[in-house]
Amino acid sequence: MAVPTQLAFRTQKSIQVIDAAPIYQPLPGFERPEGNIRCSAYSPCGRYFAWASPEKATVIDATVGHVITSLNAQNVYELGFSPLGTYITTWQRPSKDENGDAVKNLKVWRVVEANGSEENDEHNIIGTFVQKSQAGWNLQYTSDEKYCARVVTNEVQIYESGDLGKVWNKLRVEGVSDFALSPGKLQSIAVYVPERKGQPAAAKVFNASNLEAVVAQKSFFKCDKVTLKWNKQGTSLLVLAETEVDKSGKSYMGESTLYLLSANGSFDARIDLDKEGPILDVTWSPTSKEFCVVYGYVPMKTTVFNTRAQATHSFVLAPRNTVIYSPNGRFLIVAGWGVLNGQVDIYDLEKDYQKVCTIQAPDTTICEWSPDCKHILMATTSPRLRVHNGVRIWHVGGGLMYKEDHEELYHVTWRPQSTTTHPLEDPFHPMPTPHASALAYLSTVKTPSKPIGAYRPPGARGTTTPLAFMREDQGGTAYVSNGSLSLGSGVNGFGKPRRREVPGAEAAAEEPSPNPTAEGDENLSKAAQKNKKKREAKKAKEAADKAAGLTPATDVAAAAASAATPSPSRSPERRDRRAHERTRSRADSELRPRSQQRRGTSQRRDGPPRGFGNAPNGTHINTKNSNAPQAAAPEMTVTSPGGGSPQEKKIRALTKKLRAIDDLKMRRAGGETLEGTQIKKMETEDQVRRELEALGWRED
Repeated sequence: MAVPTQLAFRTQKSIQVIDAAPIYQPLPGFERPEGNIRCSAYSPCGRYFAWASPEKATVIDATVGHVITSLNAQNVYELGFSPLGTYITTWQRPSKDENGDAVKNLKVWRVVEANGSEENDEHNIIGTFVQKSQAGWNLQYTSDEKYCARVVTNEVQIYESGDLGKVWNKLRVEGVSDFALSPGKLQSIAVYVPERKGQPAAAKVFNASNLEAVVAQKSFFKCDKVTLKWNKQGTSLLVLAETEVDKSGKSYMGESTLYLLSANGSFDARIDLDKEGPILDVTWSPTSKEFCVVYGYVPMKTTVFNTRAQATHSFVLAPRNTVIYSPNGRFLIVAGWGVLNGQVDIYDLEKDYQKVCTIQAPDTTICEWSPDCKHILMATTSPRLRVHNGVRIWHVGGGLMYKEDHEELYHVTWRPQSTTTHPLEDPFHPMPTPHASALAYLSTVKTPSKPIGAYRPPGARGTTTPLAFMREDQGGTAYVSNGSLSLGSGVNGFGKPRRREVPGAEAAAEEPSPNPTAEGDENLSKAAQKNKKKREAKKAKEAADKAAGLTPATDVAAAAASAATPSPSRSPERRDRRAHERTRSRADSELRPRSQQRRGTSQRRDGPPRGFGNAPNGTHINTKNSNAPQAAAPEMTVTSPGGGSPQEKKIRALTKKLRAIDDLKMRRAGGETLEGTQIKKMETEDQVRRELEALGWRED
C-alpha cells in the first residue's frame, strides 16, 4: 500500500492532523491539543510537526503522532525548523527587562539532544538573539545545515549551526536590508541594498568561499521592496523589484521589474515583458531550467522563460494572478484569486502545455500541491476571509476528492515528503474514488439550467457587445494606458461618439461628411457649432461686401437709413412694446442708487453705445474714417492713493488704526466679547493720539 499523504490544519482552539489520500482519517496516536494555538509548522524534511500555545511549544513525530519534546517557551508567535529538522527556532514579541534592556526574543533549540535525552532542559537552547522585526525573523540555513546566517545593520553575520555563540564570518555591505542563501551545493549569498543618498538600489551576489568580491550585480531605480528567488539548484537568481506607487498614474498597484542573474556572474539580464502592466507572480520550476511569470493588465499574460531569459511558451490571455508548479515539475497551475473570479487552469507541461482541466474555486487563500503530485489543496482561511472557511482537496483531473468546513480556519498545509516516497505514476489511471464528504457536497450543488452572463440593459439586448467593453481574451480591443484617468479621450473607444443604433436593425452605412472642414466638429457642443457657423457666415458676408466695392461711408449711410426706417417685418404693437420697455428701464435707472448708476455708466462708457457700430444685419461699421468731428480728450491728472510725503503716509496709517480702535469700542459697548489682542489694541489709543498730535494732526 502506498504511503498516504498527510495534512495539518490549525483552527482557533485546536490542531488536527489527518492522513489524506486515499484514507482521509485522523492520524492514529495523535491527541488533539485544545486551547489558543498561535502557530504551527512542519519541518522541511517532514519528520516533525510543532505548534505553540501560550505556555509552551510542542514537537511531535509526524509519522505516529507521539510527542518528541516540549520547549519551555511562553507566548511564542512564530516557529520554524532547519532544513534537516535538527534545530527549531522560536520568536516572541520584543520586550524589555527591569533594567530597560531588550530581551533576547529569538531562540534556537536543538530538537533532540545528541545523547538521546528528550527532557526539557535549558541546555537545549544553543543560541539567543534580539530580533525586533517579525518580517524575516528566522535564521537562514544552508541545505546541509552546516552554516546559518542573519542580517544586522550593514552586514550579514554567518554562524556555524552548532555554535551560535560567536560569529564565524561576516559579509560587510553598507545599507544591506535583506539577503537570501542559495540552496543546493553551490553556496552563494544574494543581498539587497535599497536606494540611499541618491544612489540606485542594487542586488549583489557573493560566493560563500570569497565574501570580498562581488560575483554578480544589478543596479536599478524605482524600487521600494525586492523579492529574491533562487532556483532549486542555486545556479540562478530572480530579482523582483517593486514600487508601492506608480508615479506615472497608469496603475494603483505600483511598478515592477524582473531581473535574472546567474550565480557565477556569467549572465544577467532584465526580463522583457511584451504586455503593459505589473508583475503579479513569478516562480521557478523544480527542474531549475525555467520559470513562469504572470504580468499585465486584465486579461493577464502568462509566459514561461528559460534560464537565458528567452520566452519559450505563452498561455492564452485570461484573468489570472498566480502560478504554482507541481513538485515534480510536470503540472502547472495558472489561477486567478483575490479580486478575480477564482478559475484554476491546470496544464500538463510534458504534453506540450496541454490544458488538463479548469476548476472553479473562488475565495481560495491557500493553494498547495500534494507531495504525490496528484492532489491539490485549496482552502479559505481567516482572517483573510471570515466566511466559507474550510478545506477542499481536488484531483489533478478536476474532481473534488475531500471537503471539510470550519467556523474559523487559520492555517493548513501538506506534510513535506520526498519524491522517493511517492514514485512517478500515471495520475489519471486509475482515477481515485471521492470521499463521502465530497459526494455529499456534490449532491447538493445544482447545475444552472441556463448559463448566467453579465447583465445587459433592455436597449442593448440582441446586439453584439462593443469591442471597447470586451476583454482582450474575448476578442475585445487591447487595453492601452495613456496615464490619464479620464475616459473622454477616445481611449479604447470610450468618449467617442457613435451613431444611434436601433436594436435588431442592420447598422446603417456611414455617410461622407458634406463639409470637409467640419470633420473636427464632432467634439464640439451644439451651441459651439452654431456659433462657429455664424462666424463663418459673417466672414463670408464681409468678403462678399468687400468684393462688391462697398465703402465705409456707404455702410454708415445704410445704417442711418435703417435706423430711421422701421423694419417692415416688425409689427406696430411690437414697436410700441419695445418703446414702453425702454421708458420703464429709464425710470428704473433713475430710482437706483447713484453708485449703481455710475457703475452702469462706466460699463457703457467702456464699449460703444448699444446699436452703434453694428449694422442691423450684422455688417461691421468702421467708424475710424468717419467725417464727424471728434472732441478733444480732456486733460486728466492721476493721483496715486499711496503718494504723499512720509509724514502724510504715517498720519494715514495712524488714523486708520484710530478708526479700528473706535470700531472695537463700539463692538464692546454692544456686548460683544473681544479677544486679548483686540483689548491690547484698544489700550494703545492714547499713544496713537499723542503721535498724531506730534505730527500736527487735529481731530475735526
